[in-house]
Amino acid sequence: MKQLGISVYPEHTTNEETYAYIRKAGKLGFKRVFTCFLSVKENKDEVVANFSKLCAVAHEAGMIISADTNPEVFKRLGATPYDLSVFHQIGLDIIRLDGHFGEVEDIAITHNPYGIKIEYNASGTVDIDNLIKCGADKENMCMCSNFFPQRHTGMGLARYIELTSAYNKTGLRIASFVSSQQKNTFGPWPVYDGLPTLEMDRDLPIDLQVRHLNAINLCQDILVGNCYASDEELKAMADTDLTKINMRIDWDKGATETEKKITLWDKHQSRDDCNDLIIRSSWPRIEFAGQSIPFRKRADKMAHRGDVVIVNDNLEHYRGEIWIVLKDLELSDEYNLVGRIPEQEQILLDWIKPRFGFGFIG
Repeated sequence: MKQLGISVYPEHTTNEETYAYIRKAGKLGFKRVFTCFLSVKENKDEVVANFSKLCAVAHEAGMIISADTNPEVFKRLGATPYDLSVFHQIGLDIIRLDGHFGEVEDIAITHNPYGIKIEYNASGTVDIDNLIKCGADKENMCMCSNFFPQRHTGMGLARYIELTSAYNKTGLRIASFVSSQQKNTFGPWPVYDGLPTLEMDRDLPIDLQVRHLNAINLCQDILVGNCYASDEELKAMADTDLTKINMRIDWDKGATETEKKITLWDKHQSRDDCNDLIIRSSWPRIEFAGQSIPFRKRADKMAHRGDVVIVNDNLEHYRGEIWIVLKDLELSDEYNLVGRIPEQEQILLDWIKPRFGFGFIG
């Protein structure tokens, strides 16, 4: 099951704000908290004291917690790949390795006696198959993409797909990041331009970022990289249906209640015998058989990418079918324009494959 998460950086704010944010997310059903030890300058005793409380709050909220580390963090805290006792003392569930120790140590660390999962960097080239082949404990392994504070530096879609597809085949759980659009958000570093994994998602509404990663379907955990996301953003994420690809629709001013009801039906599925012109949902013509859909004149005979149309009474045998137009084409008077997928939402259309379920948010 896919999970949502948040990130917190307590060294840059108050404990009260951090704990309240964690509890709020936990109540909404979020399951993960990410934090970063790379930016923490406290000594070992201070880290243990402060982050132990943070972990306790996360656990009380029903969430697991991970921390970003590297060999330098290990050295500072007196840890080694063979001794994770300090991380166990803190209460961490996952240790993310932003840097590596070497093959032998990267394998040994997965056999720690505390059951702490080791999270490898999904935005880099890691020979995960070889680690597993050479004895790493797959049950104690997972992966997490980078986030990118600096504008124009986030991952390109093609590279993200290339790397994440390869790691996805291992069966390891993978996390990626989305970004709050609130002003004055922050992360571990003094850069304040969002914290997404994909550069193309940086300025999108947070629920669309979530729906985009969900549509790509290569990560299982979706975490907000910066904080604090607003109450509205957290609620929008929590309300997102992750069981299928969902797109917002702007209704045509003439769309009828019957047309809207059929469009908002929750069981649309792309046909197996699809083409590159339209995404076609045929089941509504059976589910809503007998319901009249009178012809409505369209202002434009041409249908354009993102247009959502429905078969009307002029073609009774197929009446009720829903189409999403992928390429400009001319349509007869047998099709009513129901609405249009907003341009920024059209990034989701390429991910609706044959037999995939999809839906509309109206």
